[in-house]
Amino acid sequence: MTWLQRYRVRHYVDNSIWIWPVLGMLAALLSSSVLHWIEKEMGLESSLNPQTAQAVLGSLASSMFTFIVFVSSALLVAVQLASSQLTPRIIAIVFRDPVTKTAFVVFVFTFTFALAALVRITTAVPPITARFAGYSCLASLGFFLFLIDHVGKALRPSGALWAVASYGRDVIEAVYPKRLDEVPAAQVKVVPAQDDGPSYTILSRTDGVILAFDVAGLVLLAERADCVIELLPQVGDFVAIGEPLLRVFQGGQGLSARLLQESVAVGQERTLEQDPTFAFRIIVDIACKGLSPAINDPTTAVLALDQIHHLLRDVGVRRLDDERVRDKSGRLRLLYRTPDWEDFVKLAVTEIRHFGGASIQVARRLRAMLENLIQTLPEERTTLLRQELELLHRSSQHFFKEPEDRALAEVSDYKGVGGRHGKETKSRLVGKRDAAL
Repeated sequence: MTWLQRYRVRHYVDNSIWIWPVLGMLAALLSSSVLHWIEKEMGLESSLNPQTAQAVLGSLASSMFTFIVFVSSALLVAVQLASSQLTPRIIAIVFRDPVTKTAFVVFVFTFTFALAALVRITTAVPPITARFAGYSCLASLGFFLFLIDHVGKALRPSGALWAVASYGRDVIEAVYPKRLDEVPAAQVKVVPAQDDGPSYTILSRTDGVILAFDVAGLVLLAERADCVIELLPQVGDFVAIGEPLLRVFQGGQGLSARLLQESVAVGQERTLEQDPTFAFRIIVDIACKGLSPAINDPTTAVLALDQIHHLLRDVGVRRLDDERVRDKSGRLRLLYRTPDWEDFVKLAVTEIRHFGGASIQVARRLRAMLENLIQTLPEERTTLLRQELELLHRSSQHFFKEPEDRALAEVSDYKGVGGRHGKETKSRLVGKRDAAL
């Protein structure tokens, strides 16, 4: 099985909600058979009336089927409402939620086990199987209450933003493992002969978004062919059929185009696996949706800025130039592109500043984030942040015509409005305003 096939299988399993419940159904059938064999070998029989047991288990089984349909429908409606309120891109995250998958496994297991137990009741009632079926229904009811609590919290703006940011921190650490304060190891500098042009170019055989690529596999292919491979599009970019996908330098004529193409996964929509900017994209979309006139919820934008603040800090302390992969001997084998610091800052700030420019709450929280990052990140990261702070100041001058409103908008406040930090710095900034006037 190739890397691309393994990736597609893993991606499908991770994003499918039906696979584990089907396995739970098979587990229920197997468990029922094992318990029935144990009861038969031990000669166990219950004193319960068979007709009564059949009526009870039949009612439980039919109720569980109705219950599963109800939960599925309610979950779909809840996800659709949350996606319209926040962003459609959170749907994939909900379907990856392990609690939701586990809940459906429990429900389907209970339904199947109750049916299997009902079939085995003839003139006698198997005691262990019947009781296990009944207690499983009680366990399903308890898990349903837990699921309601979990989904209710997860689909709130704060819960959805926290989940996206958690995925974002993981992918940032995976894509940029080295920190700025780490001393880079000595490596042999080998630059591909790009001035002479590539040996040949591999075209994309399908259209879609670049989801991920096999770093280790491409390095191994380049090492075997003694060449340098360059991945042209960045993860998250859209490529069309026939568009250049890979370039090979310094030989490599024996490389198979099919193997190179199967080292890059292309799909319908972006994922968080190797795309660190996608987490920012989702959070910014949620903030912009909250700032739209139809919803008008600047507090959601402030919650989004809380997570963006932490993500920008994680990015700001990492080396963002790990785009050259070398083999064990230090020879350059793979080139690829990753987002740089400017990409992250512009994505995190620009749209929120535009859509939330007229909101004092958003302006104050955005200013607090920028000022804090300027104070805490290395000096080489602060130039762009100072530029964004200046743009934020100009936006406040544009949107707030009254001096008092401008003074409020130019205060840093982690809560947007009403925070302690804002109260501490308000007098200082008002003094600066009066001096300027």
